[in-house]
Amino acid sequence: MALSALPNLSSSFLFHLKTQKSFKPPKPITITCSSQEPKKPSKNPQRPTSRNRKRTPYGTSRRSILKKTFTQEQVKFTAGVSADPHVGIIGGGMAGLLCALSLEKRGVKSTVFDTISMVNVVRPCCISKLEPFNGMWHLSENGKPRGEFDAIVIAHNGKCANRLLASSGLPLIARQMKRLGLSSIWALLAAFEHHLPMGDGNVTFQGAFIKGVDSVSWMANNSLKLLGSQGNGPHCWTFFSTAVYGKQNKVPQENIPSQTAEKVKTSMLEGVEAALGLPKGSLPRPIYSRVQLWGAALPTNTPGIPCIFDPHGRAGICGDWLLGSNLESAALSGMALANHIADYLQSDGACPEELAVGLEKEFEAIEGHDIGQFALAGVESSLKQHNEMSAFQLAT
Repeated sequence: MALSALPNLSSSFLFHLKTQKSFKPPKPITITCSSQEPKKPSKNPQRPTSRNRKRTPYGTSRRSILKKTFTQEQVKFTAGVSADPHVGIIGGGMAGLLCALSLEKRGVKSTVFDTISMVNVVRPCCISKLEPFNGMWHLSENGKPRGEFDAIVIAHNGKCANRLLASSGLPLIARQMKRLGLSSIWALLAAFEHHLPMGDGNVTFQGAFIKGVDSVSWMANNSLKLLGSQGNGPHCWTFFSTAVYGKQNKVPQENIPSQTAEKVKTSMLEGVEAALGLPKGSLPRPIYSRVQLWGAALPTNTPGIPCIFDPHGRAGICGDWLLGSNLESAALSGMALANHIADYLQSDGACPEELAVGLEKEFEAIEGHDIGQFALAGVESSLKQHNEMSAFQLAT
């Protein structure tokens, strides 16, 4: 077994973006970050409802979603934007939150919708429908109105985003989202009573890439990372599988069969044992363990652009996958789309073709590890002067 030191590429920096010319609202406007419901749409009798809307002949299968995606008509807003524009952001991850904060800096208010109730935005909320009506986007959650917006941002991906866009009237954006490939990765959390053994001593590194093991691609010592060598409690580790292993053992992540969970746990612990060069059956038994499938884990391809924006439909996409597969990419994408939307709103929608971004951009395969990219890789600049820690690569 070979052990070699590699630079640990920090994920603590963000490229500084040039401050754009401020939007000119009548008075300072701040981002809407509350659990209160946004303004409800006006009760216009002409607005289509679920009762009088003609039912579509397709269901919700992948094939029907594709059919909807490629046959829907493009929405084109012709009226000017509101005097006090409001942007709806669907997805409260890094990209969505940075998009909201960057819009606030430009004087544009926004509302963030997300499914997990952890921060003070509209959570939990899963937007299930987008409807263009009377020059605005009307958002709803299972029939419950969630507000009307001058522009919308899709800040998540996967099957939920594809289903949302399938009949939205945004075929160009929907097509780009459908081009995205996502890997599946198993995650195993395991707690051990003592240090993991390695060679003549114990494991002393915080994290390691694993080479030559089918079931494991990365291992990280959470206790050492967070508590240092002073921690006296259990030693908690996180292990990630390879993308190939994830695909071979993919099951519904919301309902993992117990037999599959046990099989994956056993296989991944055997992989850890092999990576550490231990005799078979000698890895200490964990005192606690849990496995979870990350069904839509990391992008496998990318258009290599900061954001996508459809000025006719007043809708955009942001996310890490547009630039790569790391935290910096998500943050930079959210900020880029926010500035682009603010520029569009400031222009009052004039010359929309000039503000279209990424609607025809081709995708290319992403190079990197199964657990994502590290932003400083290949960058020869002063950024390399940031503090570097030791990471390791285990080759079996």
